[in-house]
Amino acid sequence: MSEARRATAADTAELLRLRGVMLASMAGQGQADDGWQSAAYESLRARLGEREPSLVAFVVDRADITGGLAACAVGRVDYRIGGPDDPVGESGYVFSVVTDPDARRRGYSRSCVTALLDWFRERGTTRVDLRASPEAEPLYLSLGFTHTPDPAMRLRLPPVG
Repeated sequence: MSEARRATAADTAELLRLRGVMLASMAGQGQADDGWQSAAYESLRARLGEREPSLVAFVVDRADITGGLAACAVGRVDYRIGGPDDPVGESGYVFSVVTDPDARRRGYSRSCVTALLDWFRERGTTRVDLRASPEAEPLYLSLGFTHTPDPAMRLRLPPVG
């Protein structure tokens, strides 16, 4: 299994490419960039370059393509008012876990997620959430994640101005 490393701002384009791979597989479509990658580029690049980041990514490099990534896992720390199960109010969230189709079944996602979980532990984060596809669920269960009764809901607000 290859060792995961923390992503840098130089990995931004590849992280966005991998996110496109994930989104396309979830939608069952090709990898067309309808502009979202260009719009997300500067924001992600800035966050990856922060000295005290609340968002990080861990990646595995491709052996066959210089500068290419085989897999990634992205996470962030969110603050909410503390409660009984999280008195400090800091919780981690894992997202954008993806491996290129031709690099799967080699432990790359496991390596990335494990490195991300270590980063959360180093920060003192004691609660980490994620949403799992049916294909990825065995990985997360093997890392100790459990199902929760907390269903997610979403509201999309229109941009101001």
